[in-house]
Amino acid sequence: MKSSIRDIRVASLGPDRTRGMLVAGGLTVPCALGRGGIATRKREGDGVTPAGRFALLSVFFRPDRLRRPVTLLPVAPIRPDSGWCDDPADRRYNRPVRLPYPASHEELWRRDHLYDLVVVLDYNFLHPRRGAGSAIFFHLAAPGFRPTAGCVAVTEQAMQRILAHCGPGTGMDIR
Repeated sequence: MKSSIRDIRVASLGPDRTRGMLVAGGLTVPCALGRGGIATRKREGDGVTPAGRFALLSVFFRPDRLRRPVTLLPVAPIRPDSGWCDDPADRRYNRPVRLPYPASHEELWRRDHLYDLVVVLDYNFLHPRRGAGSAIFFHLAAPGFRPTAGCVAVTEQAMQRILAHCGPGTGMDIR
């Protein structure tokens, strides 16, 4: 398998800043965006999807609901104790953690299906700036493409098709 998608482009759709279009190779699909739309300035908890180019780093999947996705990106299963720290004061800020965890965090093992398949984006990840935002993912969309907390979300079918052509070097351009 060879990675064929280098660039995934995301842009908002006119007046509804929480809905967008995602273009990956020859595929164009609707996507959900943050409740604050897309912006160049991002702060923890503001609901904004950050503008910029971000590498797709790795994929998590829920093994009790889905098979391991086909992709050249690193893949790991989500477990019931999988979390992600969103506390700017914590040393594990914007990093995966094992639950229970004493600082504020997000649970990756969710009742809904949003994180059944989730891609970690390189937003504020390699050298996290405290308070600049955390847990910015590419994940599955809620019914009706309801707004996210700052992530980009698509249907499971679209995600599977996109991931099958992604690998190291694939980036997401959000504008």
